[in-house]
Amino acid sequence: MKVSKPAAKSVRKSAKPLPAGVKTPDAPGLRQRKLQETRERLTRGAVALFLERGFEATTIDDIAASADVSRRSFFHYFASKEDVVAAWQEGAASALIAEIVTRPAGESMLTAAENAIAAALKRIDPAEAAAMSRLKRDNPALQARDQLKYEKLERALAEGLAQRARTKADRLKARLVAMIATGAMRVGGESWIGEGAREKPDVFVKRTFDAIRTILT
Repeated sequence: MKVSKPAAKSVRKSAKPLPAGVKTPDAPGLRQRKLQETRERLTRGAVALFLERGFEATTIDDIAASADVSRRSFFHYFASKEDVVAAWQEGAASALIAEIVTRPAGESMLTAAENAIAAALKRIDPAEAAAMSRLKRDNPALQARDQLKYEKLERALAEGLAQRARTKADRLKARLVAMIATGAMRVGGESWIGEGAREKPDVFVKRTFDAIRTILT
């Protein structure tokens, strides 16, 4: 069968190679990176505004402008201002798991939890953490969301510690240690802020876990 001239032209055109140095774009990967970058800009801009002006005084329009996006675009990433605060701390759970699984096998679960929490806290700016803690403490809506944070942290700790468990009894122990450690973070964080956040967070973690060991012995 003879190929018509238009069809042949079309075949030749479609077979034309890309110019040198041009690669087929990885659309999903590029799109995902851009979405993540915008989300991070919104989060950083919002946190800076919250600390400068206060949570209530900061509007969604202010946050959108800080990230150079439209108000409509803001709602593609977050449903509310409260969600932005949650995003600021959303990496805490995954960071804890990452730290837990790298702890030496010889450490007890309680010691592994303590060291993992201290290591994760070193990644956070203490001044910013203290300011955000005060912001959440003074805002009822943010207080409620903060409780959910601790539930996520407890599950993350239990998951990480469970990877060290070899028996059914160890798995139960992992859940109990996660509960104790999360309670320590909650009470310790409140005490740290109440005392003016003078100590380094990892130093305060050590003091808190020393108190736990005193109680358990």
